[in-house]
Amino acid sequence: MSVVMVFFGLGFMGGWAAALAALAYAVVTLVRARPWDRPRRPGPPAVRLLVPAPAYLRFDRRLAAAVLLADLWLVSAVIVFGADGVFTEEWMGYPGMVDPTGQGYQAGAESLLRTTAWWTAGTALLARCWTTAGVQLCVLPPAAWWIGTFDTYYT
Repeated sequence: MSVVMVFFGLGFMGGWAAALAALAYAVVTLVRARPWDRPRRPGPPAVRLLVPAPAYLRFDRRLAAAVLLADLWLVSAVIVFGADGVFTEEWMGYPGMVDPTGQGYQAGAESLLRTTAWWTAGTALLARCWTTAGVQLCVLPPAAWWIGTFDTYYT
């Protein structure tokens, strides 16, 4: 097994814990801010809508870090589960027995990553978490494209 697969295996095994810890830290950051520090008071309505208060910006940055860890965990899960009989990339080592039910795995994984990116980015935009939305759109769609370039036994 190559070093890259060890990285993805470790990311899959421990990534969920790191993502949950980062999410808890982001929520604690928002809760610890006083309620009157969360909205921006001075300025016209457009500025208050587009430029959040400093306490909310800290929350957004920490939420973006948590989402990045969750994205890495999701991509690692797709690669680790696909390495067992679907993908034939040379850095994965021997992929094992070919699973005939895995023919749609690559397309399903790409669709999952793209759908997750658009839904989570849309939710982040509705919550005015601009950094989090940017992270979602910069990580998951390129990861879906990258997984789409893998060689499989079925193509």
